[in-house]
Amino acid sequence: MDIKKTQKVTKINHQTLIGAVDIGKNVQYGYFRAPNGNDTVTFKFFNTRKGFTVFWKKLCRFKKQEGLEDVVIGFESTGCYAEPFSNFLRKKPVKLVQVNPVHTKRVKELTGNSPNKTDKKDPRVIADIIGLGHALTMVVPQGPAAELRRLTQARERSIKNRTAANNQLQDLVYIIFPELLNAMKPSTKTGAYLLKNYPCPEDIVSLGQKPLAEIVTKISRGKFTDQKALALFEAAQTSVGIKEGKASIVLEIQYLIDMIAQHNQFIASLEKEMHTYLEQIPYGPNILSIKGIGVVTASGLIGEVGDFKSFNTIPEIMKLAGLDLYEISSGSRRGQRRISKRGRPLMRKLLFFAAINAVKSGGIMHDKYHQMLDRGMIKIKALVAISRKILGLIFAIVRDNTMYRKNYSYDHYCKLAA
Repeated sequence: MDIKKTQKVTKINHQTLIGAVDIGKNVQYGYFRAPNGNDTVTFKFFNTRKGFTVFWKKLCRFKKQEGLEDVVIGFESTGCYAEPFSNFLRKKPVKLVQVNPVHTKRVKELTGNSPNKTDKKDPRVIADIIGLGHALTMVVPQGPAAELRRLTQARERSIKNRTAANNQLQDLVYIIFPELLNAMKPSTKTGAYLLKNYPCPEDIVSLGQKPLAEIVTKISRGKFTDQKALALFEAAQTSVGIKEGKASIVLEIQYLIDMIAQHNQFIASLEKEMHTYLEQIPYGPNILSIKGIGVVTASGLIGEVGDFKSFNTIPEIMKLAGLDLYEISSGSRRGQRRISKRGRPLMRKLLFFAAINAVKSGGIMHDKYHQMLDRGMIKIKALVAISRKILGLIFAIVRDNTMYRKNYSYDHYCKLAA
């Protein structure tokens, strides 16, 4: 048995009360169990201060009745609904853990030999998993790390909404002026200006070729040449865009342009705040010393992890990200190794984009990446492998409180030889 698993199992001893909660939006179900098998019936409480107090009083009463010392409380990873309750418990003398919903789904069939799923059954199943030592440490960021998590999540939502607005904008432009899409992207500064002031082909024709060339050249700072302006003007003269119902489409196009501009401003303000809070993280400069990792990536990773120093080994943090490896083998058949993906998806996304930067020409993982490709590894798999190496590198740099050095192995050898 490996060290990590041993630590999980030994946390549940003969003096530990196991509490399990099935999280819901308005109503939650609690359940307590003692090491000797004594337990309570599943009870309901509401997601309010009064409901949380009722839960805590029941827990204290059961703990005193059984003469127990430690308390472990666990629940499934259910997103935002668990946060108020976990914040309430974080201030109490308890150990918080979380259970993977996949595990709950599989273990529940052992209870009564039935796949039956109810709010009263789920807490008992969660308690079974905790008792077996298979619960996961709950990551609750605090201070600047908590702010970085919220900022990263807000940025992701805003980018998603901006992408949806851009797609919608392109669809509408295609209806009234499809030729514009061949000349420029509506989301660019030049494209947004033209759609805001001259959205229809008739507007471009009325403007004239020379004024059009002067405007687009000025706004694009010379990137949009006179030849491109001429091609756009000629395309406007022979446009196949619709003629009826354009006024309503133009109104929506202008609304979407304003929305995209607001998203851009909001994302810029979020990134500015990220920089402010990242400066308050003691090991922030250590992570930023790695070439290819910027403020957004570093802030996102710290927000997702909470505190790198709270992890003892690299496998622990790999598991948090869902980058731990598994294989399914049987007999003479050896399965292919894959990442489990049972972790934080945003963390994997940030690391993947960091890997893309790291394998570029001059990047810190450029040579390693091409060695993998030369061995026959496909590109996507090689990038995932680089993601794992970057996460391990960050963990080591934070653990040792050092800055990234490209020739670390050579420097270390020289130090030993001196």
